[in-house]
Amino acid sequence: MNNPALRGVERVIAFVAGGLKWSLIGATAIMVGCIALQVVMRYVFGRTPSWTEELAVLMFSWSVMGGLALGVREGFHVRLDAVINLAPPGGRAWAERAIEALTAAFGFYLAWSGARFLDMTGGSVSAAIGYPIEMLHALAPVAGALIGLFASWRMLTGSPAEPSPELAP
Repeated sequence: MNNPALRGVERVIAFVAGGLKWSLIGATAIMVGCIALQVVMRYVFGRTPSWTEELAVLMFSWSVMGGLALGVREGFHVRLDAVINLAPPGGRAWAERAIEALTAAFGFYLAWSGARFLDMTGGSVSAAIGYPIEMLHALAPVAGALIGLFASWRMLTGSPAEPSPELAP
């Protein structure tokens, strides 16, 4: 990328992706810690805290939704390679961009429909911890927006949908 504006946008997107990675690492660690605590409390002390399962579910939900977005950014998401393989040699780039466009459309639809669901369910609290249920329901629109952002960027820049080197076999 020779354009300074595009390099700046790429830096912002890379920063967002880096924050996403760290949030997923944190969510996974919290989830595993909650599950471990729940198992120890159940089998050693015969009493399980009511909040561990609920917090683990919240962290699992973010791990899945955020992981979808990171998969789009890093190129390890599920793709329609069959469509790309069927494309004639000159149409492969077009097929790649079409798949990225469909992925972006899915992401933006998830953001829109998730925001609508969030609006409909606002005001509730979780049963055990009592956190605003909007924290759980906001995961879909946030992940959808990230999916849409990452796929749109890949589509516009023609970034190949290949895993980053640390994820390659």
